[in-house]
Amino acid sequence: MLDEALERLHSTGPERNGWLSNHAPMAVEALVRGGHGGTVHRWVDRYRHKLEEAPSSYARVTEENWQEAMGDPRRIADWTTYFGVRLAEAPWRTVLATWWPRLLPGIAAGATHPVIRTGHAVRTLLATEAGAVGGGEASAVRDPALPRLAELAHALGYWAARSQSLPRVRALESHASAGEALEAVPAIRRQSGGTRERLARLDAFPVWPAVEVRGPEETAERLRELVAAAVHRYATHAHGEPVMLVHAATAPNAVLRTLPALPSGLWAPSLSAAWAASAAVTAAYGPARAASWEALEAEAEVLDEAEVFARAAAHGDEHAVKFADTALDPALHLTDPRARAAALRAVELIEPVW
Repeated sequence: MLDEALERLHSTGPERNGWLSNHAPMAVEALVRGGHGGTVHRWVDRYRHKLEEAPSSYARVTEENWQEAMGDPRRIADWTTYFGVRLAEAPWRTVLATWWPRLLPGIAAGATHPVIRTGHAVRTLLATEAGAVGGGEASAVRDPALPRLAELAHALGYWAARSQSLPRVRALESHASAGEALEAVPAIRRQSGGTRERLARLDAFPVWPAVEVRGPEETAERLRELVAAAVHRYATHAHGEPVMLVHAATAPNAVLRTLPALPSGLWAPSLSAAWAASAAVTAAYGPARAASWEALEAEAEVLDEAEVFARAAAHGDEHAVKFADTALDPALHLTDPRARAAALRAVELIEPVW
């Protein structure tokens, strides 16, 4: 089901209306992963009016000119072609390890959607390698990895073409926990305009983690802590901007999902970039005051993860689906009701599709 959906979507571009992101590849992966694959084609049918045809080639990306091509959205198609060739020539983990440190400084690209799309693609490939998805008679007919590799090429190509570095910011005091650090992120002076305008106004971030992280295992643990803190914060702060604040959690979770495919030497810089992305979204869209999540607490207490994700799938909005996919991610080990309440908050505040 996922392969069929990806094949349908790969004839479309990664953006629409100039620069709004095509969320379909990420949403369908989350739906399949959450056990709602049977709804995927109907969901794509409903979403298709938002899609545009894939852009045309502008200027070929090569080993010699890739640096000047970085951050040039006119070359989205050319970057996708480039990565398609690279992935045909070398194992996907090798390509990812080469390009991850080149792309990571531009993690704010496309309002963090390219890194999120990359995280979904990598999760699929890791599951494919582990035999958790695909196989059986279907794999004898056609290689199930092909559209999944193509999806990685699309994700990396989108990231390279939209690469955007965050501005240099002042370092504020350090904080021991990710939750405390997110609480201390100062809002930008003027919360208006689009994402690119808002990110240009970033001024200062708290320092987190407060001490140097030792080794890959601790790096992964700190990253899980950051994602969990952003999920919990959404339950009380989503009213600031319920769609955009989703990315304060989904962007670092995309990095977390990618870590197992990367050499351990790339994990520490990945944590730093994930913190910057989450703090940037928090600063750009976070409200001045928290709201209570008590109204959702009773409901969150009695619903399990599968039931909460089913609510998001029935709601249908791509942001609600992707946020539930993160808030309920088993890798985070979040069994508390506040995480489920956060997913319900997205369903409550974001306009439903169905």
